[in-house]
Amino acid sequence: MAGGVGSRFWPMSTKEMPKQFCDVMGCGKTFIQLTYDRFRGVVPPENVWVVTSASYAALVRAQLPEVAPNHILMEPCRRNTAPCIAYVSWRIKAQDPQACIVVTPSDHIVMDVEEFRRVVRSGLKFVGETDAIVTLGMKPTRPETGYGYIQADLAYSTARNKEIFRVDAFHEKPDEETAQQYIQHNYFFWNAGIFLWSVSTIVNAFRIYQPDISAIFEDLLPYYGTDEEQRLIDERFPKCEAISVDYAILEKAEEIFVFPADFGWSDLGTWGSLLQNSPRDNHGNACIGPKIVTADTTNCIIHTTGEKRVVVQGLDGYIVAEKEGSLLVCKLSEEQRIRQLSEE
Repeated sequence: MAGGVGSRFWPMSTKEMPKQFCDVMGCGKTFIQLTYDRFRGVVPPENVWVVTSASYAALVRAQLPEVAPNHILMEPCRRNTAPCIAYVSWRIKAQDPQACIVVTPSDHIVMDVEEFRRVVRSGLKFVGETDAIVTLGMKPTRPETGYGYIQADLAYSTARNKEIFRVDAFHEKPDEETAQQYIQHNYFFWNAGIFLWSVSTIVNAFRIYQPDISAIFEDLLPYYGTDEEQRLIDERFPKCEAISVDYAILEKAEEIFVFPADFGWSDLGTWGSLLQNSPRDNHGNACIGPKIVTADTTNCIIHTTGEKRVVVQGLDGYIVAEKEGSLLVCKLSEEQRIRQLSEE
């Protein structure tokens, strides 16, 4: 899923160049390229699909030339994750009704790629043998208020896979006090928004729980893969309710399971989270760029990847970020407020 307007890393990411198409980590690859790479050996290149906004399709083609052009599906407007997932599910169904699918955002990071691959392979085998919907649950490392939580029933694992458990409940993003309570228990997990299921399972779930959305994509079965597909999607996709797959399907489904996992995941939604997930020097600074010098500076994220010499002195807990003539210098604690100013 690569259609989001991820402008949280301004000035590096903007509405024209969202987060998923940026090299936020300073590693030479964008988020969407890193996402593609972590599925190597798990999903054949010819089985990779990208759902994105029509305005970002050219970026996807440029950054992922390995993906077949007809596997880049273009949404004419934003309708949240349920219509996005419904579209690609019916599109895959038209080509392979026996397929198993893993759905992932394109703008998250995974530090332990081999463990990620192991978990995904195991989960795909499970959903291929059952009618289960599986979501990956990340073991929380802090009382995070920016993530939804999954409450699992850890008393018994499934018969086919000892690492997979039934979901008791989904919980919205909590306040600080509630998040503190959650992490006191071993059965709460962060909801990473990574899902596994078979085509037949997810299509049937839409038919039962979201019949209006189901009808739109079911009616288009004769046209997928034809010259008429995009015209009809442009016409009918906007009629879908804007709703997340969590609300539309997961919170209603009966055969819903969680696969607790620990592979160094983060949705990396803020400069502060980038600081926490980057190598830091002895003073707590994360410096991403070729020529950065710090003095009397602590707990800062400095992202200046242009070929310039950058010297930062006397700051504590700041963001310093530059991109193509735009410069951000602000307190980490003020990031959200300053982001709003940058979007005005």
